[in-house]
Amino acid sequence: MKDARMLEKQISFIRELDRLKSILRRTLLMDGSRNENDAEHSWHLALMAIVLCDYAAENIDMLRLLKMVLIHDIVEIDAGDTFCYDTEGERHRLKKEKRAAERIFGLLPPEQGRELHKLWREFELRQTAEAKFAAALDRLHPLLHNFYTEGHAWLKYGVTSSQVLERNKRIEDGAPLLWTYARQLVKDAVKKKYMAP
Repeated sequence: MKDARMLEKQISFIRELDRLKSILRRTLLMDGSRNENDAEHSWHLALMAIVLCDYAAENIDMLRLLKMVLIHDIVEIDAGDTFCYDTEGERHRLKKEKRAAERIFGLLPPEQGRELHKLWREFELRQTAEAKFAAALDRLHPLLHNFYTEGHAWLKYGVTSSQVLERNKRIEDGAPLLWTYARQLVKDAVKKKYMAP
């Protein structure tokens, strides 16, 4: 039976999630007007999952996938967004995010907190069909943003095509056809001078 303490914990978690709207990413919105925030990124991934689900390498549980993409960046409320080409920041990212996961998922009633924490870990490990496809979408999303902003972040931070291909090759694990598409996008970006070769 639900009680007032459970509801208070859930509302506390929901209030905390509002902070995700303030975590800015390095990518611009595709119209180039401003930086995207983490909440927008997660929402966009959820819609990508619905629209592109036929490209998953394996059969997926859509509800599990949607939960995963919606909660995967919640830890950035505490840990902040780590730019994916920042090798120094990447070395410390997981440690900071694990601490954040304990605190943030700990706001929920224990059973719910454990479920979402487990989904977050599953996403990080990328071993299930849902986690592989979620990770593929998570990698494709900023590629699209960078391509349609004429390489804004790639050029600003001196990112090369070899870095982009290395960083995003995991797309193939979850969605081989999307990896083919992504590789072509990178080739086109180099031709258009949106990034260095």
